[in-house]
Amino acid sequence: MTAFLISTPESGVDSIAITYALLDPIMTIARPVVAFFTSAAAGIAENVFHHQEAEKPAIPDLSCPVDGCCDGINCDPKTHKSHHSFTERVTSGVRYAFTDFWSDLAGWFFLGLLLAGLITAIIPDDIFTRYLGGGLPTMLVMLAVGIPLYICATASTPIAAALILKGISPGAALVFLLAGPATNVASLTVMLGILGRRATAIYLAAIAVSAVFFGLVLDHVYAIFNISARAMIGQASEIMPPWVSLAGTLILLLLSIKPVAASLTASFKFKKSGRHDIRPTPTPKNEPVTEISDCGPA
Repeated sequence: MTAFLISTPESGVDSIAITYALLDPIMTIARPVVAFFTSAAAGIAENVFHHQEAEKPAIPDLSCPVDGCCDGINCDPKTHKSHHSFTERVTSGVRYAFTDFWSDLAGWFFLGLLLAGLITAIIPDDIFTRYLGGGLPTMLVMLAVGIPLYICATASTPIAAALILKGISPGAALVFLLAGPATNVASLTVMLGILGRRATAIYLAAIAVSAVFFGLVLDHVYAIFNISARAMIGQASEIMPPWVSLAGTLILLLLSIKPVAASLTASFKFKKSGRHDIRPTPTPKNEPVTEISDCGPA
């Protein structure tokens, strides 16, 4: 479960695609590869150092993913597989991608763009180069900022691009990209309630050590090949014809109007009601755990 919680935010198709679009091919490869090794190391460490009593296996949800027409238990498996045609399944998947899935991402995506724009416009160009830049101290700062921050992999990518443009090294940006989506106060609270303090400490230690180690390695890779991360930012957009980029932007905006408006409305109602206690309730044993550190449930 620990490996799953770390790997899912970083290895999603959405986060990989936006990394290629806003950063560069090296970071696009490094991000899921680092997430893989980090999650594997954390999972192994949990099994070695954390003892947990055996529990009854969770009951999987075998219901039909298209429209829930069958529970997958009280019907013949062969019949269950043939309830819907291939076209119906593809249509259902596309509908989910452009409605439910993008509804989870849209608000965070535009928040990330807004924060990236503010960083680019407000922060002086030489402030990070003068005081931070690269190296171990900068990575520790990014680690301290990323661990408590509630931000998903999609929203963190434009922020990382803006930080690189301001002088942060790609290794330091990788630390932020790994620590931000994989950890936040809400998810750590849930982990404390489910796995305990030792497992949560192992989880944090694995992310911190791996993020800093691979951040230093990534800076070394850029130095060996003499590649400027700042010069590579956003170069992928030049591959697409201008009319395709414009059409994609318009489609994205049209798809985002409803979910962003719903997010703003829900946020306004929440603040107006005066509810401030947002601590998550620990999940009971044998209940499925939902990953809350990314934009949507995993």
